[in-house]
Amino acid sequence: MKSVDEHLAEILATVRPLAPLELELEQALGATLAEEVVSPVPLPPFDNSAMDGYAVRAVDVSEVPVTLPVTDDVAAGSQELRAVGPGHAVRIMTGAPMPAGADAVVPVEWTDGGTVTVQISRQVSAGNAIRRAGEDVQAGEVVLKPGTVIGPSQLGIIAGVGRRRIWARPRPRVVVISTGAELVEPGGPLAPGQIWDSNSFTLTAAVREAGGEGFRAGSVGDDPGVLLDRLDTHLMRADAIITSGGVSMGAYEPVKEALSPLGTVRFEKVAMQPGMPQGFGVLGEDQVPIFALPGNPVSSYVSFMLFVRPALDKMRGLPADMPQSVTARLTGPVRSPAGRRSFLRGVLASDGTVSPAHGQGSHQLAALASANALIVVAEDVTELPEGATVEVIRL
Repeated sequence: MKSVDEHLAEILATVRPLAPLELELEQALGATLAEEVVSPVPLPPFDNSAMDGYAVRAVDVSEVPVTLPVTDDVAAGSQELRAVGPGHAVRIMTGAPMPAGADAVVPVEWTDGGTVTVQISRQVSAGNAIRRAGEDVQAGEVVLKPGTVIGPSQLGIIAGVGRRRIWARPRPRVVVISTGAELVEPGGPLAPGQIWDSNSFTLTAAVREAGGEGFRAGSVGDDPGVLLDRLDTHLMRADAIITSGGVSMGAYEPVKEALSPLGTVRFEKVAMQPGMPQGFGVLGEDQVPIFALPGNPVSSYVSFMLFVRPALDKMRGLPADMPQSVTARLTGPVRSPAGRRSFLRGVLASDGTVSPAHGQGSHQLAALASANALIVVAEDVTELPEGATVEVIRL
């Protein structure tokens, strides 16, 4: 059998980062920057008030209480030039440009809120409640570097420096297909021998959580021709394809039967539990990666975490490797088959302990749903006692 590390290495050697595109800001969430973002102007571009209040000369409020005449109002967005003379105040709003001559802002809470005159009850020093031009970003400064994932705050600074479009690697488009004649869409009635399809929902959600765009293409039965037609339909829209089921040694394995003759997809046994049967390769002229995962729900999800998610990271232009792990102490003993790396479901607690789930079968979806971690047991270890230190992958 092939090792987990060898299988992942083969996958990462095959997939390639997506080519950058010029994206509108509305399309850029979750994309990965492929250029430096530089501010053409200082931010803020001018001195402005950090609070609603009164622009004053600090020397005029050195002794309080004091009453000053209010000579003007300045609202945010004002383009008129204003000034504060000695012994006067200008009412000012948050974000409004500072009037010439003023060197401090008195918050409205420290005054009586007057509009003709204002009584000020507290002293302020020069610079109080003023946002200075360029205190956040200087003109010509790099605000974001290539390889940065664009989240809400990154979108904010891109817009804040005046950019409407950005060069970035888009989120990978991933089509998910379940296989099996026994599968029925949730919400429909079950006939004898049937089950509701959960894998396509789980894997599509996992794609989206991993930063891709997941497209659920439903399920197909056990006819390899129907699967090939479905793949052909979706190949043009996909940067990657995931199938679940149909990769084992049984008599009805549509994924293996459909793809093996193409010669571009390999089906192998990987020394792991759950998830031993694995398929991987490429399809079509564009060499679209396809991940043929096992059909048991836990096996398919664990396989996604170990193999598909790192591949999506590479496609996004991010560092790609085995999921990071932390160490924890077992609250109970565990067993593992010799020669396979086990990924047991468990609950990782804040005190650094991890409790094995009471259901380690590859079909036991409820146990997976209650878990928040995978307990990693090495290939040469068959059992570990309570209290042993283990590596744990967070889910």
